[in-house]
Amino acid sequence: MQIKDCVKVAVRVRPFNKREKDAGSSCVVSMSSTSITIQDPRNSHSRRSFCFDFAYWSHSGFTRDRSGLFLPEEPGGRYADQGSVFQDLGEGILHNALQGYNATLLAYGQTGSGKSYSMVGFGPNRGLVPTLCQRLFLEIKTNLDTRQCQVFFSMLEIYNEQVIDLLSRGARPPGGLRVREEQQRGFYVEGLRTVPCDTATQIDQLMEQGTRTRTTAATHMNANSSRSHMLIILQLKQIFSKESTSKQSNINLVDLAGSERQRSSGSEADRLKEGTAINLSLATLGNVISALADVAVGKKVLHIPYRDSVLTKLLQSALGGNSRTVMIATVSPSDICYEESLSTLRYAERAKRIQNRAVVNESPTERLVKELKAENVRLLQRLTRLEQEGRRTDHESKELRGLLSHNELQIRAIHTLWEQHLQEALRDWEQQYTTITQERRMMQMYPYIININEDAQLSGVVKLFIQDGEWDVGLSDSTNAKSICIKGLGVQDRHAVFKNVQRRVSLTPLAGSKVIINGNSISQTTELQHLDRLILGSNSTYLFIGYPSERGGDDWSRYDYDYFLSELAAAEGIQLGESSVHSSQTDPSLLAVFYDYTKLMPMVSEANQMSRELSKGVEFKLEIKNLALSDSRGQDLEKHIVIRVTSLERKQVWVWSKAKFVNRKFLMEELYQQQAESRDQSGQGLSGVALPKDRDPFWDPLEPLLLGRAHLWLQSLAFRIALEEQLEVLGSDGTEEAVLQTRLIPCNPSGVPLGEDDILIDPSELLGRRLDFQLVLDRCCGVRWIKEARNRGVQIGFRVFDGAPARYTPAVWSDVNPPLEQRLHFSSFQTSHSLLGHLQNSALVLELWGLQEGCVPLTSTLEGVKMTAEGIFIIDEAESDAMPMESLEHAGTVKALHQALEELKTTNQSLKKENHALREQLNTAKNGGECVRGRSLRPSCDAEFARALKVFYHSMTSVRGQLQRLRRHRPSEDQDLLALRSFVDQQARLLRDFSEQLELSVSALKQEVAAIVRRKRERSGIWPS
Repeated sequence: MQIKDCVKVAVRVRPFNKREKDAGSSCVVSMSSTSITIQDPRNSHSRRSFCFDFAYWSHSGFTRDRSGLFLPEEPGGRYADQGSVFQDLGEGILHNALQGYNATLLAYGQTGSGKSYSMVGFGPNRGLVPTLCQRLFLEIKTNLDTRQCQVFFSMLEIYNEQVIDLLSRGARPPGGLRVREEQQRGFYVEGLRTVPCDTATQIDQLMEQGTRTRTTAATHMNANSSRSHMLIILQLKQIFSKESTSKQSNINLVDLAGSERQRSSGSEADRLKEGTAINLSLATLGNVISALADVAVGKKVLHIPYRDSVLTKLLQSALGGNSRTVMIATVSPSDICYEESLSTLRYAERAKRIQNRAVVNESPTERLVKELKAENVRLLQRLTRLEQEGRRTDHESKELRGLLSHNELQIRAIHTLWEQHLQEALRDWEQQYTTITQERRMMQMYPYIININEDAQLSGVVKLFIQDGEWDVGLSDSTNAKSICIKGLGVQDRHAVFKNVQRRVSLTPLAGSKVIINGNSISQTTELQHLDRLILGSNSTYLFIGYPSERGGDDWSRYDYDYFLSELAAAEGIQLGESSVHSSQTDPSLLAVFYDYTKLMPMVSEANQMSRELSKGVEFKLEIKNLALSDSRGQDLEKHIVIRVTSLERKQVWVWSKAKFVNRKFLMEELYQQQAESRDQSGQGLSGVALPKDRDPFWDPLEPLLLGRAHLWLQSLAFRIALEEQLEVLGSDGTEEAVLQTRLIPCNPSGVPLGEDDILIDPSELLGRRLDFQLVLDRCCGVRWIKEARNRGVQIGFRVFDGAPARYTPAVWSDVNPPLEQRLHFSSFQTSHSLLGHLQNSALVLELWGLQEGCVPLTSTLEGVKMTAEGIFIIDEAESDAMPMESLEHAGTVKALHQALEELKTTNQSLKKENHALREQLNTAKNGGECVRGRSLRPSCDAEFARALKVFYHSMTSVRGQLQRLRRHRPSEDQDLLALRSFVDQQARLLRDFSEQLELSVSALKQEVAAIVRRKRERSGIWPS
């Protein structure tokens, strides 16, 4: 009977991990019953809510007992432990399988969100898979009197569209196992090993074997588990003797790859975005889920793309087919992981609309047995009838009895086949048990190293023992008995030597090999201590375990993959100190950058190694963009990671975003794997195959690069004071890229510079009046970009307002001190409050763009730009936005006439006043002209005030530069005591210089103002001279 059934979806929220705790992350996920709400950490009003079949809060409210089992703090608390999850999900899967239905469990989520913990578990916290197997065999044992059960176990991995049998005892075939299709079976993996099991312990051992194979394969292929899918297939056959019936069901347990891999770049376009097969499975799975969700709501869908990837072929029955399916989506509640968690919830919401059509499965083998038994009955009936009729002949009797014997033999063969498979599996299991026993004995005798993997389930699987004497470590399987074979990118044939003498272990790197201990690269023999962290090659990570006498009761679990990465980052000077970690003042973008930086470090190391082995001549380097830059108001820009890509031969440079680099890294791995397989077949080394440029992941078209920014503060314009500056152009890391000579010149509408008499003491006097000024870009000096390669060029770009179109100077090539010779006239016909505020509080951000041979220079656009007939740029948006563009010139002319009329009126009024003053002077000439001195006093004092203000403003400009240098000053990357003392001394000197300069400027202004006031009083006769 066919049953229509929707996919059941559960969501589980995990606790903060160590990295998120150290970063001071906040929780952005809340849960009520089966409803989950996620809040955008950047916008408190932006929330999204989702409703699922099950929701598990495992973030807080738990305690750990002595055995390591996590339990709710209070009975009946909201914390969902492993038992609660199995009770809802695992019990249903087990029940469906025992009823004869196919059952599937999918685990989906971001890498590190808790998929593997929910599926497999850790220590005493057993996950869904081992608990399900344990309960399955308990159920079989309980019902032995009514049915016989046979269980077969398979385990495979899909990486880069290749199927790998994790239980195979032979060599992995090139290209992996093939996926075939039959009308009855559907899609299946040809040659996949299936192992019969009669206890849960055997399945645990097989899972351990498969995990070991998976770890070794991942290291050999330069892959990691976050980019691969793991499938465990349990085939359950039940034979009911009384009813003479049987049922056969498949239980598919699927741990999907990290969900962040399907979003290769978010919104950013990459010309090779769709080229990687690594992303294909998850992307196709998303397309299948979307198509099936549309079908469920009645939409017409012409094609469901099951055949587009290996994963969706094997999951066809689980998605919209003959299976009862459950999906568990795991999310991180951290604000750092908001985007990925939201994407996971949206994915799960689509999946819950899928409808399957499950039926009870009859075993094809049992159907054959039934047919044979039925044929035997018919043959016996025929034989009896012939004997009764007396028409039997010896020939017919022999023929019928031969058929009966043949059928009986077939039936016995089918029934004994299970026993044979089981005995073979038992022999394999005994052999594995012997190996495991020997390994445990050696662990109590010798030191060893264990692998550390990004997936905690794969850590500690590989143990390499260091016995007495010298042991070569490397790629080659040497005939030397004392050699340890390690596979991995950047590992040489003979990479290093372990030496174990008198219970002391040392490690010696060989020439040209890369060895890192506790985050620091070594080149000489180093004695190892218990729990030292080793990195061999690009990213083969191991933890050293000393002799049993050294071990004590240490907790090794804290040395996880993140610990290795944080240690590497700290060695490069990228770390969050204890004081800043828990401080509420820590920049959130810095926390996210620290996370991204540590995650990308091993990927960059691997990309550099592949570039070297493929002779690409390309170098990758991590950079933190906007680390030392700010916006037009002086506020720090959001920090993020970029990857600087340099062609060492041609001196060409690209800057890739994190997402673009991750996508390209996948493509590099594919290319590297193809070359590695060709090398294995031909016996020759790797060589960089000449790919077309448009398909080469190491190449991109050249584009202008933003080298740095400089800030030209506009405050002087509010006082109508001319400003001449030599600005430091700073790169994103705070290094000086060039010095830019600039001027701001207040002028009249004709472009004639204003004099000292036009300086304003109160900037509010500008309101409602016309303001004209010129921006002059004279020259760039000491351009580091061109010093490195003379065939390069530069441009300067800027925006007068934040939202205004960008303007670019003409490109200048091959000159370290390029002349710019740009003079631009800007005008505001009526200065508004917003413009005046902008001048007083903001800066003109000048961007230095680098050009390379072959790239197209940046060009200015006139779209949205308002100009007069004289070529003056209009910046008073309040007045001009409402004007049609075609009447802009006429409006400018009318305004200019009005302005001239107002100036004439002002001049006429001034002449009248002057005339009246002269008459008064003539009338009072006989009294000594006291009134004249009194009336001429104000203009004289105003001019003196203006000059004093101008001097003070220029001195304050120097003070501001000193403050910027103080802000940019950071300790060196060498975190030793000597460097720290030097930094403290320099910081103290800069602070002292800044304080002295500020005090001198303020003191000079006070003295000048006091002198002006004193002279005014002396002239007015208040103080006797």
